[in-house]
Amino acid sequence: MGAKYIFESSIGHIRDLPEKEFGIDVKHDFEPKYVNLPNKKDVIKKLIDSAKKASEVYLCPDPDREGEAIAWHISEILPKNSKIKRVTFNSITKSEVLDALHHPRDIDLALVDAQQARRLLDRIVGYKISPILSKIIKRGKGTSAGRVQSVALKLVVDREKEIQSFKPTEYWNISSLLNSKKNKNTFEANVFSVNGKRVEKEKTDKEDVFLIPNKTVAASIVDKLKKASYKVQSIEKKEKKRYPTPPFITSTLQQEASRHFGFNANRTMGIAQSLYEGVDLKTSGFEGLITYMRTDSVNVASEALSSVRSYIKSEYGNKYLTEKPVFYKSKKTAQEAHEAIRPANLENDPEKIKDSLTADQLKLYTLIWKRFIASQMIHAIYDTVSCDIETDKNIVLRVTGSNVKFDGFLKVYEEKKDLSEEDEKEKLLPHLEIGIPLNLIDVLSVQSFTKPP
Repeated sequence: MGAKYIFESSIGHIRDLPEKEFGIDVKHDFEPKYVNLPNKKDVIKKLIDSAKKASEVYLCPDPDREGEAIAWHISEILPKNSKIKRVTFNSITKSEVLDALHHPRDIDLALVDAQQARRLLDRIVGYKISPILSKIIKRGKGTSAGRVQSVALKLVVDREKEIQSFKPTEYWNISSLLNSKKNKNTFEANVFSVNGKRVEKEKTDKEDVFLIPNKTVAASIVDKLKKASYKVQSIEKKEKKRYPTPPFITSTLQQEASRHFGFNANRTMGIAQSLYEGVDLKTSGFEGLITYMRTDSVNVASEALSSVRSYIKSEYGNKYLTEKPVFYKSKKTAQEAHEAIRPANLENDPEKIKDSLTADQLKLYTLIWKRFIASQMIHAIYDTVSCDIETDKNIVLRVTGSNVKFDGFLKVYEEKKDLSEEDEKEKLLPHLEIGIPLNLIDVLSVQSFTKPP
């Protein structure tokens, strides 16, 4: 950017409410009293001295409420004759930074007010309740309350009470291993109904259900199945489409990083911060690799959409590209000025730059990269089959299976499921026809219990 620019950092907030007093004038429209942070004395002096030498001051904290407030606080301590401009960018790349400098704006006081409301609420709740808690719960370090943490704790306690009062219900899963005379490939079919009543784990609002609540009932069913004859009653074939997920926002990135790599939220955000702030790519220099990582918006800039669609067409061909760009909907409360978390420059393929990244950075960057690419790819197509098998013991079994007909976005990325999620296992079934008899190989029974919330 040249020698004419002076770069300084506030290293976060430089002012806040006083630590040892309430700092809010409730009687006068909740007017806050801000003081300079004691540990930022040298930083503030450096900012003021640099501003005195400058013809213009560009304030570039993060593009969110907190960043806007930091910019406002800096403007408040600078000399009154400073020519202040606010610039924001969603990724730290040369093109984005230069574009932001060419399109400065005023500080957004509505965003500043939003941050102040958050900060004042934190102080009002914490300052008033924490001392009371400390007296009741006597611990060495004291106990704090908060606008968010206290509500979150209430939700945790309510859920824990539900878990403690939960009484598990016993049930049994029973299945038969079968094959046909034409095809010796074995498959497993689960008991679906008994005496015309659908099998359920526990009582429901429906009256016509059949329970297998204990070993005695399970043994009776197993005995009947071992003596039964089997034939295919019905076959239903469908084509199922599976669509990609939106590019990451903060919460979904944290969830997926936990599922894939076991990262906790702090670790994920620390790695993401380093990718956003920039990495030395050696051949091309220092560059930010992802857009701003604190976001609740799934919006994507038009230039990035055009870029990713060109990439998909080039790397995978037209059949993997949606006919039109896919626009995902953010929550109503999302800050729409933000983008989703995505690669800042698609030329920085993870494989090409892996030598410039730590192991954790490479894992997270690759995850962000693949999710973004997949978000603009066409859906996957499955062939699904549901087959009901009847017996002469008034017991019906059901087996479902599927296979990928067209991989679509799955060629690049597949969202990982939590281990606790009970997904029906999709099986690749042998060719079956209505009415054909089936051979029994074995009958399986497994005891299970319903799980707490």
